[in-house]
Amino acid sequence: MTYRFKSIIAGVALSLSAATAQAEDVTLRYLSYHGGIAAHELANALGYFDGTGVKFEGVGYAGGGPESLFALASGSVDIGSAATSAVINSIASGNDFIAAYPTNGINDDAQSVFHVLEDSPIKSIKDIAGKTIAVNTLGAHLDYTIREALHQQGLPQNAANLVVVPGPQLEQVLRSKQVDIAAFGYWQTTFEGAARANGGLRAVFDDTDVLGEIAGGFTVLRRDWVEAHPEAARHFVEKSAKALDYARENPEETRKIIADLLEKRGENPEVAKFFAGFGVREGGLPVTRDVQFWIDVLVREGSLAEGQLAASAILLVTGDTPVTN
Repeated sequence: MTYRFKSIIAGVALSLSAATAQAEDVTLRYLSYHGGIAAHELANALGYFDGTGVKFEGVGYAGGGPESLFALASGSVDIGSAATSAVINSIASGNDFIAAYPTNGINDDAQSVFHVLEDSPIKSIKDIAGKTIAVNTLGAHLDYTIREALHQQGLPQNAANLVVVPGPQLEQVLRSKQVDIAAFGYWQTTFEGAARANGGLRAVFDDTDVLGEIAGGFTVLRRDWVEAHPEAARHFVEKSAKALDYARENPEETRKIIADLLEKRGENPEVAKFFAGFGVREGGLPVTRDVQFWIDVLVREGSLAEGQLAASAILLVTGDTPVTN
């Protein structure tokens, strides 16, 4: 089963099942995230891009999704990666971006977890009001998940105090009681697993409790890049989606690849054993709700006008309508 690309350029219809044109040599620059790898990195390690002309160049690290989107907008990189809410806000602010494929999904296997110390008086979402929560960045997934969690409890969306802490330091600031809660994002299951294995922590809630099963964020491309390199864009999404399926079907092999890639980047390869998967549904592609949920939230908050953005204008490809070979 394959899926159909949306036509985003007049006269250019992209299809995952289309015949492969002559390979175009294209190098995509990207920022990595500490403790994890992206699906296109996994696909590259698996050799899926061999013969396609598509190559990759890591040019540093992003502290969070908004930083990645700033780099994409400035032309410093060719691939961005951010929470869906951050992507929508960026597009609404005038950036002509397209959501290419889900970086991660959240479900009962792979999710963001909000941990406290075992003896903490915090027992439920209502208890987080007035507390200090460590998150990787502001204006992205964890920030909006907390806002939505508080809203669902009838509490002000700014009732908790958020502070920015890099992923590798989340456990440390919680155990030293510098914060009340440490929020480990769905892309930080390696750090979360390591912290949990050390004992003394308790999960209060996770983002599936608040959002249900949904894509957590997206890999993002500039629209002008897709228009200039339609065949490379097709390969990029197709091979990355294939790698998402590989990771779900071959978790142990994927952990070994992650460990190898982390070691090559000078990071701790031991955390790879805690990788819980990408959490993306079979087929590796988004559905409309993945974006529409957050559009509705942002309209409710007044950040977007009703009808200002449509999910169909943001998604490069969707798994809503399968096309069998």
